[in-house]
Amino acid sequence: MKRWNGWMSDVGEMTGLGVFCTLIVTVSNVGVAWAQWPQFGGPRGDFTADAKGLALQWPDDGPRKLWNRELGDGYATIVVDGDMVYTMYRVGNDEFAVALKASTGETVWEHKNPSPFTAEMAEFGPGPHTTPLVVGDRLFTVGTNAVLHCFDKKTGQVHWKHDLPVEFDAPIPGRGYGCSPIAYKNTVIVPVDRKREGAEGGPAGVKPESTTAAKNQMLVAFDQTTGSPLWKNQDFENGYASPILIKFAGEDQLVFFSAAEIVGLNPNNGELLWTHAHRTQYGANLSTPVWNGEDLLFCSAAYDSGSRVIRLTKKDGKTVPEEVWFGRKMRLHHGNPVRVGDHIYGSSGDFGPAFFMGVNMKTGDVAWRERGFSKATCVSGDGKLIILDEDGNLALTTVTPQGMTVHSKCKIAERYAWAAPTLVGKTLYVRDRKRIMALDLG
Repeated sequence: MKRWNGWMSDVGEMTGLGVFCTLIVTVSNVGVAWAQWPQFGGPRGDFTADAKGLALQWPDDGPRKLWNRELGDGYATIVVDGDMVYTMYRVGNDEFAVALKASTGETVWEHKNPSPFTAEMAEFGPGPHTTPLVVGDRLFTVGTNAVLHCFDKKTGQVHWKHDLPVEFDAPIPGRGYGCSPIAYKNTVIVPVDRKREGAEGGPAGVKPESTTAAKNQMLVAFDQTTGSPLWKNQDFENGYASPILIKFAGEDQLVFFSAAEIVGLNPNNGELLWTHAHRTQYGANLSTPVWNGEDLLFCSAAYDSGSRVIRLTKKDGKTVPEEVWFGRKMRLHHGNPVRVGDHIYGSSGDFGPAFFMGVNMKTGDVAWRERGFSKATCVSGDGKLIILDEDGNLALTTVTPQGMTVHSKCKIAERYAWAAPTLVGKTLYVRDRKRIMALDLG
């Protein structure tokens, strides 16, 4: 493992990043922007936290556990709003949205929804795969079976719901629904499988089983208060990555990573603004893109698909994507990368060995690659990068373009710990397929 003496001098870079990201408002919804960790990826959707006062090292057996309890199966990450923690889990053929006390882990309310799973879904765990969304006094969830719920976040009362496969006459994706919802203004936006060509309302005389059309996914915006669909637009190949919101040249854009391309859309109506190809074997574009806050977008996928960065420019009033670089050395599977300055740090690998590595976002040059972790997720805060690998190993590290320093590492969870950790203040929330816990990193 590479060591870098004088790592404290780099804290300024990461702390400055936190301030920089705070100034660049990528979520155009006040309710979301002010919550501590309201959605997949946190307040800015980039897995960076405004944490201060984290310890420089942990005891040998890891940071102190504030609480630790059984939960249930699933990969939904954890959202935090005030004194409440929200996530999702499964027991048998039922899925639960659950609210816990942030201080104790005690259940405040939970809602059960029938969610039968198939052998294909169960191959690597039947889900749920998505993360809840908190906006104002409401909580939005989408389960493995693609049922969208809107709850009162304090009581669990259901305000409204949509059974997306039933209403849009479309099958559930093979391994279950995977895109977390995102808020924009008064809407909640989700990718939805559309009605197949040849089904009712499709081209006349074409049977569903005879069509070879690959594109069958659109984006739908629902009114947060009433649940009414406000717009539906586009036609993509099925994807599993969660959308993000960015601001480019003063304009809000919704960025979506489909199975074959990365696209930019107008979040007010779903209008297509630009598109750039990134085709992946098995259509497995799973990892959320990363925005540098100015003009560069990073996206990556596994199965030898590699990574690329595109630059957005304005030409004749339109947004135009231009490829900056492409390379196959970093291949993100279903984990998340984190940007620190001009570098992207993340876990590269699918079914073989995994390397944690750094790549220059502007050039594509590999800064370094390190062994020592299986496939991993991560979150950054207070000048540190916290890594959780799928075997349940948790590490406190510092990353720079020169290398990675591991300050502490411990076994904290069980395989498969695929849900990225959540960092709010000095508390880290972690889950695997059996348990959920809160850790004191102060």
